[in-house]
Amino acid sequence: MLDPAKLKPLIDRFEAVEHDMASRPDADTYVRLSKEHAELEPVARAARAYCAARSERDGLCALLDEPRGDEELRALARDELGQLHDRLEAMEGELRLLLLPQDADDRRGAILEVRAGTGGDEAALFAGDLVRMYLRYAELRKWTCEVMTANEGEVGGYREFIASISGPGVYQRLKFESGVHRVQRVPQTESGGRIHTSAATVAVLPEVEDVDITIDEKDLRVDVFRASGPGGQSVNTTDSAVRITHLPTGIVVSQQDEKSQHKNRAKAMKVLRARLYERERQLRDAERASERRGQIGTGDRSERIRTYNFPQGRVTDHRIQMTLHKLDQILEGGGLDELIDALTAQDQTRRLAAAEKVA
Repeated sequence: MLDPAKLKPLIDRFEAVEHDMASRPDADTYVRLSKEHAELEPVARAARAYCAARSERDGLCALLDEPRGDEELRALARDELGQLHDRLEAMEGELRLLLLPQDADDRRGAILEVRAGTGGDEAALFAGDLVRMYLRYAELRKWTCEVMTANEGEVGGYREFIASISGPGVYQRLKFESGVHRVQRVPQTESGGRIHTSAATVAVLPEVEDVDITIDEKDLRVDVFRASGPGGQSVNTTDSAVRITHLPTGIVVSQQDEKSQHKNRAKAMKVLRARLYERERQLRDAERASERRGQIGTGDRSERIRTYNFPQGRVTDHRIQMTLHKLDQILEGGGLDELIDALTAQDQTRRLAAAEKVA
């Protein structure tokens, strides 16, 4: 069982932060303390409740150990001790989850990238379905979305779609969506009624600020050109589109949705920062990369993670072998939580097992 003495420093720190916040600090200090308070509060309150329950259990055990105690009180103590034992097990399980190291990026917003894969026009239409699903999910959670890039397909959907999503816990909820999503259905252009398989890739990157990653201007090649629409036709009479190449890594980001070259450059830099941050994070944190491989695969875009089967109305997540016969609800956004919750739960189970093995 967890040792209450080891939980005391955490509880003491939480109480010290509360005291410092009440002492009317300056604005910057208050913001820093508020952030720490929000991070500590769930685990500190759970630790307090657990320690109180442990203390109650110790009192009941002492009563039962008293040789001359009242037999009626001893009987009541035995009943309460049995109930308390079950409660303590549940509280300890919850507390162990809260004590697991958190992904530092979980509280960030995210850059969502969806691209059509194999399957031609049908892949673009499916990418459009995924975009609608994520935007609807963001709307239901009251997140804010800003479209960065939206390159439409010839018959609808998207060849490429990039959006910035901000709000509480965006990256935490969406980070397991990265990978190849596969669709099985009869395309609109199929006259013979045959089922085709197409795919789209999804990447979810934590959104970062200028202070999170430094980009040297001399490492950038910036090209400007005239924006174009489907089929290559010109949609702008000025060279407002921007292509930024990060020379050390070869990462290329293009942006042409805005009429202003300045705005296109700002959006392109936002996406570039997110991609560089994710690259650095994966290179720096080999343990996290191994963790992702064990739990949800590599996150590589060549790996199939989920299949949407329209004829059977089902969605299967291959990482956790979970099938739900509620395709419509999932594509409407509302049913997506069930998949995300299951992926999160399995991730927590795996990390708990790893932590206990180390301990």
